[in-house]
Amino acid sequence: MLFRTLFILLCMTFSMQVFAQFKTVEYFDKNQKLNGLLLSGKKKNNNKAVLILPAWKGADNEAKQAALNLKKEGYMVMIADIYGEGNTPQSNDEAKKLSGHYKENFKSYQQRIELALNELIKQGANKNNIAVIGYCFGGTGTLEVARANFNVKGVVCIHGGLAKAESRENLKINTKVLVLHGAADKSVSEAEAEQFRTEMKASQADWQMIYYADCGHTWTNPESPEYNALMAKRAWQHTLLFLKEILP
Repeated sequence: MLFRTLFILLCMTFSMQVFAQFKTVEYFDKNQKLNGLLLSGKKKNNNKAVLILPAWKGADNEAKQAALNLKKEGYMVMIADIYGEGNTPQSNDEAKKLSGHYKENFKSYQQRIELALNELIKQGANKNNIAVIGYCFGGTGTLEVARANFNVKGVVCIHGGLAKAESRENLKINTKVLVLHGAADKSVSEAEAEQFRTEMKASQADWQMIYYADCGHTWTNPESPEYNALMAKRAWQHTLLFLKEILP
């Protein structure tokens, strides 16, 4: 028992040291303070950058680890703050309520993402060489980036919600779209997946959708009971392949 406790404490200490690499950058939506987490990449890569949209509880370990891995690949990376300082959910119920607000009020969600993109550029990213990836709620956000036609090269939606209100028009989508989807994800119905495919076709998008067998909703997150290590590894390789294509 003592050994296990010491091991957990050692892991926590190591995580704190690793995550200390992040620089907090402050930006604002009117009076609401937002705190992005920044990692600088290599200058030789023309400041190509990736914005990460985290899951419904904010900048979690999965988002931070993804940022660290992307930095190793030479990218400048920032984790966006969607909710703002003082609004981090402390429970699933709070997270569901907050994320639900932005899903329903998609223009507010798009605005918070655009502010994060602007801050990433302000920090030195090449405005013409940016991609956006997101997990769960953040995955939904990446599709809103595509629908808004922000100036990004591509988006990666990782087990995100796919549907949008039927009343919304299918506008042309210029950015490239990659969706990484768990085949056993009960949070997305097949009807919603079909609606998404119809939207992509109507929007004349350059899109891909990869299904991963036996994967539930949060299958890329090591802290989730639905974690699938093999499929998560494959999905990461697919993400890197996509990024290498769109951010030369």
